[in-house]
Amino acid sequence: MTANVLDGKAIAGEIQAELAEQVTTWTEKHQVTPCLAALLVGDDPASQVYVRNKQRACKRVGLESQLHRLPANTTQQQVLDLVNQLNNDPAVHGILVQLPMPASIDASPVLDAIDPAKDVDAFHPENVGRLVQGRPRFLPCTPHGIQQLLHRYQIDVAGKRVVIVGRSDIVGKPLALMLMQRNCALGPAAVNATVTVCHSRTPDLPAITRQADILVAAIGQPQFVRADMVQPGATVIDVGINLTDDGLVGDVDFEAVKEVAAHITPVPRGVGPLTVSMLIYNTLQAARLQVQTDDAG
Repeated sequence: MTANVLDGKAIAGEIQAELAEQVTTWTEKHQVTPCLAALLVGDDPASQVYVRNKQRACKRVGLESQLHRLPANTTQQQVLDLVNQLNNDPAVHGILVQLPMPASIDASPVLDAIDPAKDVDAFHPENVGRLVQGRPRFLPCTPHGIQQLLHRYQIDVAGKRVVIVGRSDIVGKPLALMLMQRNCALGPAAVNATVTVCHSRTPDLPAITRQADILVAAIGQPQFVRADMVQPGATVIDVGINLTDDGLVGDVDFEAVKEVAAHITPVPRGVGPLTVSMLIYNTLQAARLQVQTDDAG
């Protein structure tokens, strides 16, 4: 058996085409174009690529985008002042702070300073709390992209055993919270999972991963998940992006695992493109919420 490869890039294109139509309709109705402002501190090459990809995606769907570049020697207060300026700019609907930031800047106060209504990454404590309670304002972009991918390939989550390897605030924790909800915008089949979160201190990890109907690898270690860690017929979602001497690889040994799994995401063309699409989704949602608030006032 060779796994069906889940083409995240194709699904991302499908979602962006839908979003482009929604943006056009909404913009014509309200005479307001949703705008995403990105804040980039320093000259990290990977961050520059990520931001450029996000700008291109915004252009494809008809969103406005701003890029605020600050030098690596920018002070914490200068970053906070810019965030405050963007918070108070009615033309800006979503704010993205590109991580990582230089070591001289503590990212947590910066992320906390973003207006929760413009926090399209869903990192603000208020938005995290809303997610825990099952009434999110925005869904975190990478977990939402995974959820969309499974849904659009008609891979039901309800009643399945999901094992997530990795407990980060960006992927592992929010994905677990989302998949254990009773319902969501995609319907009850996209949630209602039994979720296990594993990490570096989990004993006998392979024994747990082999129980997974859906296995998500988000640990940041190249080709960490081997074929003997996967239940035959499982769906394997690889969130990892690791640059090695052999090129770009995920957290899953793709060539070996695809002979065991029923479905698998590649790296690249897997989860990554969906993250950008869901960021655009959140920016449009932010504009809708803010313009509704203005109309009500």
